[in-house]
Amino acid sequence: MHEYAGDRTTGFASPAADAVEGPIDLSTVLDLRRPSRYPVRVRGATFAARCILDGDVLIVDTSVQAKSGDLVIASAGGAAVLAELKANKGHWWLVSGDNSHAPIRVDPTQDVEIWAAVTGVVREKP
Repeated sequence: MHEYAGDRTTGFASPAADAVEGPIDLSTVLDLRRPSRYPVRVRGATFAARCILDGDVLIVDTSVQAKSGDLVIASAGGAAVLAELKANKGHWWLVSGDNSHAPIRVDPTQDVEIWAAVTGVVREKP
């Protein structure tokens, strides 16, 4: 097996050869060495409309301040859920991607808290 280096061609030299970078280390690109970053595997296709598919690996960060419209991992009644965070009438809500569940109000006194914001997604070849 040979590794493609980008600088060897069988025809004419590519004008983009100077722009070819070396091997890509996903751990570095996704900054997984940070203690606040975690990979989380998705189960279900609730967010297929946002290109998050069953089996994808989300990169989440517990140190990121989530804002309205962000995807987050939250704890709701002891269960981990993937939801879109939305602001409405002075409150934060967790909204499902396909409207299959009623919105859940973020309220630590009701055991509903945001754990981390989604910062990236990795899809493995099926």
